[in-house]
Amino acid sequence: MMLDKIKIAVAILCVIGGLWLYYHFVDLALGLRALMMLGSVVLGGLVMWTSSPGKTFIGFAQDAWREGTRVAWPSRQETVRMTLVVFVFVVIMSLFLFLIDNIIAWLIKLFLGN
Repeated sequence: MMLDKIKIAVAILCVIGGLWLYYHFVDLALGLRALMMLGSVVLGGLVMWTSSPGKTFIGFAQDAWREGTRVAWPSRQETVRMTLVVFVFVVIMSLFLFLIDNIIAWLIKLFLGN
């Protein structure tokens, strides 16, 4: 348990160190700084992966990926049809709200005598 906390702290320090490296060495090329940052994030991820919470997260991510492969995704035709339905609904609703807004504004002007 204590070892896991130390591993998590080291992983966080790796990421913070990468951020520090990125912003401290401003005179280096952007690509090199980005590689330093990426390397520290990867190193932090590897350290995190060896901890118990990291392994739990990996298991969760694998389960989520497996569940995503089981989803019945809509066909292209169904997606286009539903997208058009949403666009038509948005246009109709915006016209309706525009009409209601203008009616309310007209009523307010009528009551205030403007």
